[in-house]
Parts: sequence; structure tokens; C-alpha cells
Amino acid sequence: MSSHRVSTSTLPVPGATLHYRLQGSGPLLLISQSGEGDADRTVDLVPHLADTFTVLTYDRRGLSRSRLEDPGRTTSLAEHAEDVDRLLAAVTDEPALMLGCSLGAVIGLHVAVRHPGRLSTLIAHEPVAPRLLPPADRARHEAELVELQHLHRTAGLPATIREAALVLGIDTSGKGYEPDLTPQPLDERRRANFDYFVEHDFSAIVQDTLDPAALAGVPTRIIPAVGATTPATVFDVACAVALADLVGEEIRTFPGGHNGNTSHPKAYAERLCALLTAL
Repeated sequence: MSSHRVSTSTLPVPGATLHYRLQGSGPLLLISQSGEGDADRTVDLVPHLADTFTVLTYDRRGLSRSRLEDPGRTTSLAEHAEDVDRLLAAVTDEPALMLGCSLGAVIGLHVAVRHPGRLSTLIAHEPVAPRLLPPADRARHEAELVELQHLHRTAGLPATIREAALVLGIDTSGKGYEPDLTPQPLDERRRANFDYFVEHDFSAIVQDTLDPAALAGVPTRIIPAVGATTPATVFDVACAVALADLVGEEIRTFPGGHNGNTSHPKAYAERLCALLTAL
């Protein structure tokens, strides 16, 4: 496992300041984390990648150290994609590799459409993208997100996390996880990130403007992925299936479930390295 030095920096962008970190050497690999995950959420994954890639992680605007000029404003997924474009432009002149997990995968889809050539390959792990689905399914799953926001406002964060885990097929039991993971307690910072994620990023998903048809013609190779233990019946898997049909790629299976990159970091990294280095 790598012991490459970690460097951190900030990047001013319109309406915010982005915090990011770099570790490793080799082709640039951006990881856009799921949910409330910030630049540090993949602390167990990145060292297993850093001998092969220069890994870029960041705090999505509104989370942790990526400060907003207007904290009450919801950032659209297209704006998140602009942040990724500016971040990549600041650290590399070459097309980058990207692992997008859940919400991060949808941001990656926007980057592929809005900035052709910025990404050479996008691994889209269980994208939370109702717009990829038929209208009735899309409306049902968008309504689920709105209901989760209502639950958050009335019953609080613990109840919301439990229900969101059911909606997305997330196993929170810890059974079968890899040993010796870095503790990730639900501290004040993670609670604030979860609150922002539910109140603002859920709205951004429901209000999304992604044109699925535009994905078929992008130069970025888009590879849909799912977790081996994610139930086949949940909507993020349905989104991955729809994406695979749209871009003509087979779905790749990764260790663990929806959050396999944090629950099975070593095995997940091995799968990711094998896939990306074979392209």
C-alpha cells in the first residue's frame, strides 16, 4: 500500500472555494464521492490506488471545507460539473479518469456532456439519476427523495439515514466489511454534510436537467458499475442498467454494495486498477 505524500489546496470558483487533495503518481484519477462524502471519505481507498494513479479528491461545494458564499442556496448538478471542470483544469492538461459514486456519478455524466474531452473514462457507480429511467419510474423515485426530505425535517437525521439506506440498498450492518477500516464516526462535520446533502443535493437531483440522449455521443467512455451486494431491485441499480443500455457498455460489478469504495477499499481498488489499466 502506498505511502505517497498528501498535498491539499484550495481553488476559488464562482460562489465558492473548493478544498481538494492530491496523492500518488501516474495518470490523474478524480474520485467524486457519494452523498455526504468529502475529500477524506476515501481515506482507506486512495492509498491502494496511489502507486498507479495521482488521485484527486475534493469537498463538493457545500460540504466540509468547500465554503459557499450563499450557504442557503442549492447548487445544481450542472454547477457541480463546472466545479469539476475547473478543478481538473487547475491540476492537469490531460483528459482525466474519473470514478463517480452515486451523486458523484451524475456529476460525471454532466461533465462528459458539458465538457467533451475533459474526461477520458468515467466509471459511473450506481448513479442516482432518475432522469435515466422511464417517466413513471422517474416520478416515483423523485417522489421518494422528496419524502426523505420531509422525513429529515420532521423526524431528524438518524431516521432519514435509515430510510435512505433502504431506498438505495445500502447495507449499514458492517457485516463482511474489510478489517481495520478507519473509523468514520457521525461527528458534527459529517452531520452537517448529511444535512446539506439531504436538503440541497436531493433537490438538485429532482430538479436535474441532464439530457440522457446526449450521453450516447460523448467522447468520454462511460462504464456503468454496481456493487456486488446491492439489491437488484433498488433504483440506483436500475439507473446503472439504463445507462448501460444508453451508452452500449456492459455493467461492471465491484466488491461491496452502494458504498463498496469505503466498506471494501482494498478489493475495490484492485478491481478499479484492473479495469482502468486494461482500457
